[in-house]
Amino acid sequence: MAAQNFVLNLLKFLTPPPVFTGPDYDGLEYRWKVVVFRPALFKVEAFLILGVIFYIAAFFVGKSANAKRANAWLNSHFTLLSQQFSSPTFAGLVPDGYSDFFNFSTGRRGVASLHTVFALMPRHDLLQMLFMFGRSLIELNYNPTDEVELDFKLSSTNTPGFVWAVVAKDELSKVKDGRWDLTFTKTTENPQLGSSFSVMSEFADVTENILKISGGTSLQQVLGDPAFKPYFRSLSVTDQPRERPALPIPSEFRERHVILSLRAPPSSKAGVTVPLVKAVFSLIDVLDTKLNLRPETKTKLRKTREEMDDELRKEADAEKKEEAELQKQNEKRKAEEERISKLSASEQKKVLERDRKRAIRKSQGKMTVKK
Repeated sequence: MAAQNFVLNLLKFLTPPPVFTGPDYDGLEYRWKVVVFRPALFKVEAFLILGVIFYIAAFFVGKSANAKRANAWLNSHFTLLSQQFSSPTFAGLVPDGYSDFFNFSTGRRGVASLHTVFALMPRHDLLQMLFMFGRSLIELNYNPTDEVELDFKLSSTNTPGFVWAVVAKDELSKVKDGRWDLTFTKTTENPQLGSSFSVMSEFADVTENILKISGGTSLQQVLGDPAFKPYFRSLSVTDQPRERPALPIPSEFRERHVILSLRAPPSSKAGVTVPLVKAVFSLIDVLDTKLNLRPETKTKLRKTREEMDDELRKEADAEKKEEAELQKQNEKRKAEEERISKLSASEQKKVLERDRKRAIRKSQGKMTVKK
C-alpha cells in the first residue's frame, strides 16, 4: 500500500498542471469527445512551426539554386570541353556539400588534366547567409560571391618556369592574399589590357612575350569584352604552389598550371564566359611553342627559384634544429624531475628553494636590463 501511494504521489508530482484558460474564453474551439483544441492558446508554437517550415523550405530552395547554377554553367561549356578533351567527364557534377561542386576532364595535348571547381554561396544555410550579409555591411572589403575556377595542369614543357597573372583590379587584394606563388611577381599596368586590369609578372619580358603570343588568340580582345568583364577575376600561369611549401620542390616535380578564376554567372547568362575559356585553350597551345624569353630572363628566373629553394631549405633546417633543441631540453628536464623524485623530502625542499631563488635572480636581472 505504501508503495502504491508513493507511485501515485510521484505521478502527481510529474504531471504538469492543467492549462488555465480562464472562465471567459470565447475564442475558436474544436472538440472531439474529451479532446479540446483552442488555437488561440498556441500562438507561440504556431510561429515556431512556421519558422521551422520556412527554414526547411529555404534549405531546399537554396540547394536547388546552387545545383542549377553550377549545372547551367557546365552545360553551356560542355560543347567546348567535348571538343578539347577526349574525356570531359560529363557524368554530372560531383557535389561536396550543397555549395561546392567539382568536375574533372582529361585527354588533351598539352594538358594533363582540368579541374573545374565551383565554390558557391551557401544559399541552403539561411543563418549563414544572414551572417555573411551582416558582415558585408560592417567590413567594406568583404564581398562574398559565387566562384568557379578552372585549373589546367599542363603536361611537361621545355619552357622555363615563371609566374604571371592578369587580375581584375577590384579582385587584386583578395587574389594576392590567397596565392603564395604571386609573391614572386610585381604588380603593374599594361595599356594593351586596359585600365580595369593589373598585370602581375616576375619580369617585363614575360609579359611582353605572353601578350605577343596571345595576340593571335585575341586574349586582349576577349578580356576587353564588356559582356563578361563583370565575371572575370584572374588568369594566371604559374610553376609554383599556391601555398608556401615546407621544403624545396625538385624541378622535375614542379607542376605548371594555368588557372582561370571567375565569378559564376547566373544561370540565364551561363554561356557568357565561353569565349574566354576558349581563349585560354589557345593560350595554352602557344605557351610551349612560341614563348621566346631572352637568355638573361631565363637566368633570372632560374636564380630566383634557386634563392627561394635555399631560403626554404634554411628555414626547414632551422626548424629541425629548434625541434631537436626543444626535445633535448624536455629530456633533460624529465631526467632532472626523475632524479629529484628519488631524493628525500628534505633534499627535495632544498632543491625547490634553490630553484626559486634562481628564478628570482633571473627576474631581477631582467628588470635591471629594462631600466
